[in-house]
Amino acid sequence: MRLFLRLLAKIAVPCSKIQLMPTYPIVQLKQGKESALERFHPWVFSGAIATIEPGLKPGTVVSVLTSAGRKMGTAFFEGGSIALKMISFDSNEQIDTGFWNQKILKAWRLREQLGLTHSQTTNMFRLVHSEGDHLPGLIVDVYGNTAVVQAQSAGIASVLNEIAESLMMLPDNRIQSVYNKSEAALAKMGVTVVSDGYLAGSKIETECVENGLRFFVDWEIGQKTGFFIDQRENRRLLESYCNGKKVLNAFSYSGGFSVAALRAGASKVVSVDSSKQAIELCRNNITLNKFDHHHHEEVLMDAKKYLAENGEEPFDIIVLDPPAFAKNMHNRHKGLEGYRYINFLALKYLAKGGLLFTFSCSQAVDHAAFRGAVMSAAVEARRNVRIIHQPVQPADHPVNVFHPEGFYLKGLVLTVD
Repeated sequence: MRLFLRLLAKIAVPCSKIQLMPTYPIVQLKQGKESALERFHPWVFSGAIATIEPGLKPGTVVSVLTSAGRKMGTAFFEGGSIALKMISFDSNEQIDTGFWNQKILKAWRLREQLGLTHSQTTNMFRLVHSEGDHLPGLIVDVYGNTAVVQAQSAGIASVLNEIAESLMMLPDNRIQSVYNKSEAALAKMGVTVVSDGYLAGSKIETECVENGLRFFVDWEIGQKTGFFIDQRENRRLLESYCNGKKVLNAFSYSGGFSVAALRAGASKVVSVDSSKQAIELCRNNITLNKFDHHHHEEVLMDAKKYLAENGEEPFDIIVLDPPAFAKNMHNRHKGLEGYRYINFLALKYLAKGGLLFTFSCSQAVDHAAFRGAVMSAAVEARRNVRIIHQPVQPADHPVNVFHPEGFYLKGLVLTVD
């Protein structure tokens, strides 16, 4: 008996060192519906669920079990068609402050590796890209010392304060203010308990810089989080072709491509947008970079109408960067028709030997379908085209290999005979 007690004392673990398994409400899957999770896809659709605990509210952290009771990981219960968004495939991981600190820091380290966190020429970048950083439903964009967060799920909306605290703890005191820009995105999902505003710190006047060019960014009232950061490398690519060229920037918004073309020495740039606010912002960004307005023209008009009706001499380069024409699979066909039509108009309007920079940011339209729409436009316009570049989203918008839906930005640069 004494020997047994001695052995027991040697193997005993103090209670303070025992890590209890986290307990969350349970969602159980139908038989055979765990295969996607076994491939680490972060979504579970409502049709795959067998049982949920009564009264479960969207935004609740849940444990996900197979029909046989095997735990697959932890998720936010969302309650819609995409009923679960996985936040951990580790059955023993506790979803607490330490979890968010670790996830945000890991995202920061990747951007540090990409040379973005301490760049002298660019102080705008994406810090968290939803599923691409294993944080489904969370977008974080950095503008100088301000982080702008956007929750795209009820689960992320429930932990915005924790995420703000994690951002404020990043190295070198880089983030000094956190602004929440989630209200509109969540309202589309029926979540109305979140209002835009500062979660930490207050407004900081920041000069935003991309590739050495300066931009006014208003994350409080601007589109998305304030600027289309995902076109950073494609604006740089455009510059390499614009010297002495006449350039049309359709769907110009704040003029990112226009400013890049002017720095490259374009002979003339025409920026077209249907938003008066966007046109004014574009004009202000031209002034901010001290470019000659004699080389730039702003046109307040729908870009499709401009392409269809304007009778000027052809352009050497046309940039088509429209909003998403296909928000989901239900309007995919209509979206592809939209891409075909605007590319047809642009191809009719390009000078011989000109270049077309054309993009789609529709997640529901894959690269092959987009290329097919552009090919159809070329046939209809009777123009012979060749692909010289196939630009995509930059490295700070990573794609989770288990979630190919995260590859949303695709483009083609065509030389047109």
